[in-house]
Amino acid sequence: MTLPARFHLSLCAFAVTLATGAAAADRLTITVTNDLAIARPAETIAVPWKSVNDALPHAGVQHIVVKDATGRVLPHQVTNVAPEAKDPQRNGVAYGELLFQHDFAPGEKTATFTVEPSEAVTGPFPTKVFARIVPERLDDFAWENDKVAHRTYGPALAAPAPAGSDKEVLKTSGLDIWFKRVPYPIVDRWYNVGHDHYHHDEGEGLDMYNVGTTMGAGGTGIWAGGKLYSGINFSHWKVLANGPVRAIFELTYDGWNAAGTQVSEVKRFTVDAGHDFDRIDSTFTFAGSRPLQVAVGLNKDPADKGEDAKVTFTQDAAAKALVQWVAQNRSGDFGVAVIMPAAGSPAFGADARNAFMLAPATSGQPLRYYVGAAWTRGGDITSEQQWKRHVADEAARVAAPVRVTLSAH
Repeated sequence: MTLPARFHLSLCAFAVTLATGAAAADRLTITVTNDLAIARPAETIAVPWKSVNDALPHAGVQHIVVKDATGRVLPHQVTNVAPEAKDPQRNGVAYGELLFQHDFAPGEKTATFTVEPSEAVTGPFPTKVFARIVPERLDDFAWENDKVAHRTYGPALAAPAPAGSDKEVLKTSGLDIWFKRVPYPIVDRWYNVGHDHYHHDEGEGLDMYNVGTTMGAGGTGIWAGGKLYSGINFSHWKVLANGPVRAIFELTYDGWNAAGTQVSEVKRFTVDAGHDFDRIDSTFTFAGSRPLQVAVGLNKDPADKGEDAKVTFTQDAAAKALVQWVAQNRSGDFGVAVIMPAAGSPAFGADARNAFMLAPATSGQPLRYYVGAAWTRGGDITSEQQWKRHVADEAARVAAPVRVTLSAH
């Protein structure tokens, strides 16, 4: 049946209700509108699970299928970002969003999908994203999608080395990059083979990015009085979602002194399949109502050891982005970038070791930015100009999200 118009929803409103006692619909139709002319590969479509449940009461995550306009079944994911929530009535109250993806071709303005109940069990789909703590490697936290992998450093790496040991010690909140040639997951495999292997390209890619005590690829700090004040290794972690479409996790950084102000930070990472960029929402906590100036930066010298590298930066004010290109003589070239939509009129800065973008942050309120990277031997990005165009296109996607409208039938 077709519901009255009052039961149709534009997700700009984020609310949908069905009349009390109304019969369950046969399907939920999702119409997605794209205002950009450029291609939008792997665009993630998010629908509040409440809207799915209102249209298809008691629809279980194991008993729905998502189809595109041709009838093709699409991989989907239902998030549960509040794992402590209970669901005694089995109506999905603990769930967050239904996620799936679509490749918008250049000029494609709308796409339509359906969510339908299924008597048969819908099994899990192969995942393209992955995140986990790595206690076997001194509390690294690593994450990846089918494009690129990353890691950052936990408390065990920061701990002092016992007397007489050769334990590595590194104190940094910088973010690392592992460049990939392959779309399948490599994090577990590379940790299992050890450092002596993943610092060499054996066909899957390699760890060649230099972090040290810099900001790495998208680390944060407070910029005050012409000086950068950054925290060190994360102290706590929490995985909130882990594929197949999206991984979500949080890292907590204990307080540090930023020019006399004690600051702590929680970073929430959103990692989507098919994207070179991750979304990061950083929430800083500090005393007082006045904003602090946050820097999100890139290491000025990130090339692999022994490379005679040429590093260039572009301050793209139109895209609100800081774009880096690193030309190496042996291991291929790579690009890294930060996109800072909250920067307003973009502000840029630098110290001796980092270049960064600046934006004000209020205590307790998330600051959103995007960090991405690509390698010429990965196959998608092969030149500096292509990387700059790719960053500008990503910034355009961020500025013009797709619009989702629902109707139950």
